Amino acid sequence: MRWSLIIGFVMLGLKMGAYLLTGSAAILGDAAESIVHVVAVIFAAYSLWLTEQPADENHPYGHSKIAFISAGVEGGLIILAAVFISYESIRRWAGGLEVANLDKGVLLTVLTIIINGGLGLYLLRTGKQQSSLILVSNGKHVLTDGWTSLGALVGLGLMHLTGQLWWDPLCGLLMAANILVSGYGLVRRSVTGLMDEADPTLALALDEALARETTKRGITFHALRHRDAGEIHYVDVHFLFPDDMLLRDAHRVATEIEAAVEKSVQAPVHITTHLECVGDHDELHPNDRLP
Repeated sequence: MRWSLIIGFVMLGLKMGAYLLTGSAAILGDAAESIVHVVAVIFAAYSLWLTEQPADENHPYGHSKIAFISAGVEGGLIILAAVFISYESIRRWAGGLEVANLDKGVLLTVLTIIINGGLGLYLLRTGKQQSSLILVSNGKHVLTDGWTSLGALVGLGLMHLTGQLWWDPLCGLLMAANILVSGYGLVRRSVTGLMDEADPTLALALDEALARETTKRGITFHALRHRDAGEIHYVDVHFLFPDDMLLRDAHRVATEIEAAVEKSVQAPVHITTHLECVGDHDELHPNDRLP
């Protein structure tokens, strides 16, 4: 994350330099996206630090939900950048087009694409390895920055080849549409995480693993629930044991199943189990009758 912040400032300087050399609307939009990116990285760095803080009295489940807020902030800032790029492209198109020093602007833009591409891929890979939504979101934002630079480069190239200056604001508008989609995706991920929307892939994996492990031990399960806390998934499930099994033995079996299931699914999970007896289940839980 430190590298992301340092490189973000470097990218901003390079893009502002390219804009001052060329006066390109596409490059200005690219620079605006970098300003947004630097702000987003600062908040993402704080969020990453907060997720590593231990649980406390006010946050007994820890602080990892900040990952969804971080993703939403990055997505919202990307959307604001898209709006600004669209406005600036239309304003320049309507007010007259003038671009200069294309060769120097292109060189600076190519450099930003190479650096952002490498950093973005590194952040994505690290984020997936560490199951960090914050790093994954930041990596997508960095790659979005790279795509924006590529769009600016295409606009400059088309202007150079055709002599038509309107390619510059047109590519600016196309870049705005592209990053708008990326921003929407991050905002949606933020909302679904904060609203505890279930992950169908994880739900299937948990159901299969629980069915396998409980069948081995001659018991059943129900009331499976899970929610994404950003860095870990919390899972609740009820186990049904024979009436004559001792609590000590039932607890040992439940602990074995928890450990086996946690190892068998790819996502980091923490399972909490509720132990029940088959015989009096319906009497004690009349609103949760077994099939």
